[in-house]
Amino acid sequence: MIIISDTHLNQDTNCTNSVSLIIPIYNDPNGARETVNSLLEHMTDVLKIIIIDNNSTDNTYKIAKQYADEHDNITVDRETAIQSSYAARNKGIEHATGDILVFLDADQRVTDGWLDTALICLEEQEADYLAPNIELDAGDDPTLIGQYNKTTGFPIEDFLTYHRYAPTSCLIVRRELVDDIGPFDERLISGGDLEFGNRVDEAGYTLGFCPDATIIHPTRNTFSALFKRNIRIGRGHCQLQQYYPARYGRVGIPPQPSDIRSKQYDNSQGRLIFTLLTLIMTATRGLGYYRECLKVWGTRLRDKLPS
Repeated sequence: MIIISDTHLNQDTNCTNSVSLIIPIYNDPNGARETVNSLLEHMTDVLKIIIIDNNSTDNTYKIAKQYADEHDNITVDRETAIQSSYAARNKGIEHATGDILVFLDADQRVTDGWLDTALICLEEQEADYLAPNIELDAGDDPTLIGQYNKTTGFPIEDFLTYHRYAPTSCLIVRRELVDDIGPFDERLISGGDLEFGNRVDEAGYTLGFCPDATIIHPTRNTFSALFKRNIRIGRGHCQLQQYYPARYGRVGIPPQPSDIRSKQYDNSQGRLIFTLLTLIMTATRGLGYYRECLKVWGTRLRDKLPS
């Protein structure tokens, strides 16, 4: 079940002390600053913020530690055993004390009243799993890739309707839900948000969407960044089949194309270029998918060989 409502904040929820906000970070000092500064600007000090560094090799952890030293409501820890954003989120869950868990990626910005609005949605919809709205920001002078990413990214309502999940870049869940169905699958390089959302849905919990609670997410503005993202998504599709064949199908048979349709660009030249980019990125996902499939097949073959 998915519930959508337009909720306008007209009361003080006064419940941020029951919320733990978890931010995984990795080699992104500027993104860490952007997100934490945004939270400090727009949020009450009562909110508990948990930053988990996923074994960064630069000064990201040092910057996060400085915030923790300066603010009593911020804690920081490291996840060094597993290189996975889902493992970092799970480490954050271990530290969390709130009845409500909020997952937020580094490099995003929050807006005034977003959390209060989302919490009202959560209660009014009697939801257990809630997706706020994510607005993509390509900057004042966007690149062609940035424009493409803004046009094609984060149709949250469609994700919920067609695929029964929302991105973990901003996600709100009740703690009791996690205690019941378990945390994220930290084996996955990508697709952990899909798997978790599907598990929530299959367990009978209510999925909700709050369009009035908005998070600002920067676009990927270079071909390289978009290429790497689609390689990772393709690899994640294969891993989902590897670990959950009953739900996602057999390794080697790519998943069906999404039913989601992107917004149309507003001129014929743009449509032509964006169509070409879509074809390239679809092929890139396929490259990542079969690259991961080869690893899976190789492992299975080695397991069958006599020692």
